[in-house]
Amino acid sequence: MRAHLTARGFLRAQRRAFSATSRLSDSYGFIGLGQMGYQMAKNLQSKLPPSDSITLFDINSDAINRLAGEMRSSQSGGAAVEVSRNVYDAAKEADVVITVLPEPSHVKSVYSGILSPDLPKKERVYIDCSTIDPSSSREVARWVADAKQGQFVDAPMSGGVVGAAAGTLTFMLGAPDALVPKLEPILLRMGKRVLHCGAQGNGLSAKLANNYLLAINNIATAEAMNLGIRWGLDPKTLANIINVSTGKCWPSEVNNPVKGVVEGAPASRDYSGGFGISLMKKDLKLAIVAANEADAKLELGDRAREVYEEAERVETCKGRDFSVIYRFLGGRE
Repeated sequence: MRAHLTARGFLRAQRRAFSATSRLSDSYGFIGLGQMGYQMAKNLQSKLPPSDSITLFDINSDAINRLAGEMRSSQSGGAAVEVSRNVYDAAKEADVVITVLPEPSHVKSVYSGILSPDLPKKERVYIDCSTIDPSSSREVARWVADAKQGQFVDAPMSGGVVGAAAGTLTFMLGAPDALVPKLEPILLRMGKRVLHCGAQGNGLSAKLANNYLLAINNIATAEAMNLGIRWGLDPKTLANIINVSTGKCWPSEVNNPVKGVVEGAPASRDYSGGFGISLMKKDLKLAIVAANEADAKLELGDRAREVYEEAERVETCKGRDFSVIYRFLGGRE
C-alpha cells in the first residue's frame, strides 16, 4: 500500500512540475500612462512573473521613462520592462495589449496605428479600459476582427486614481463568455472585481448608464442639501435623514457635497481630488450620444450636461471634484 501511495504521489508531483514549467511566458503591451494607466501598469507589472514582459508606450516620453525606472528599481520583482517608440512597437510582440486612453478619437487613432498591414499575425487579446461610447468601441472591435489579429474587448473601470493606485478597481467587462477566464486574472492584477456585462460593448453601456445616474444624483443631492440648509437645517442632520430615507444615494452618503458632512470627502478639502468635473461632463456626453443611438429618451440628460459645462467655466469650480456643483449652485460653505 505504501509503495502504491508513493508512486501515486510521485506521479502527482511530476504532473505539478510539468504544469509549473510548461507555462509559456506572456508579453504585454500597455498604451496610455495617464493618471489611471500609470498606476494600473505599475500594479500589473509588479504582479506578473519575471518570465513575462511588459512594453510601455505613451505620447509623454517622461511618463514612460519615469514608470520604467520605478518598475526596474522595485524590490518586488515582477515582469521584465521595455519601452517602445510607438504604439505599433508596443503591440508587435504582445500577446495582450491594454489601452487606457482619454477619448474615442484617441482609441481609434491608437488602433489604426497598431493594426498596420505589417503587424505579425497573432491571436492577441486587446483590452481597452478607456471610457468611450459603445459604438466607437464596436467599430474598433470590427477593425481587429477584419485584420484577423485576435479579439478586442472593453473593460472600463470605476474607482478613480485612488483605486488604480491601490489596485481596488472594478472592471465592467464586455467580452465573449469563452474569453472571460483568460481576462479575469489579468484584470484582477489591477483591480479587485470584474463584472462580466455580456458581449463586447456592454461593459461601456453599463458604465455609462451608471455614470448618467450618478451625474444626475449629484446635482439633485447638491440642490437638496442647499435647499435644506437655507431652510435652517443642520447639514449633518439633513444628510443623516436623507441617508436613512428614500433619498439615499452615493453622492449623499459617501461623496456629500457639503464640507464637514463626510470626513475625507472632496468637499472637505476644497473639492480637490476625486472624480473631476470634466470627466463627469465627458461621461455624461457619451451617455447622451449612446442613448440617442439606441433611441432611448432622456428627459434630464441635456440639462444636466449644461450644468456641468457651465460649472466647469467657473474658476472656483474648474478642475475640481464633480461634487463642486454645490458651490456652483451657491451653496453655503
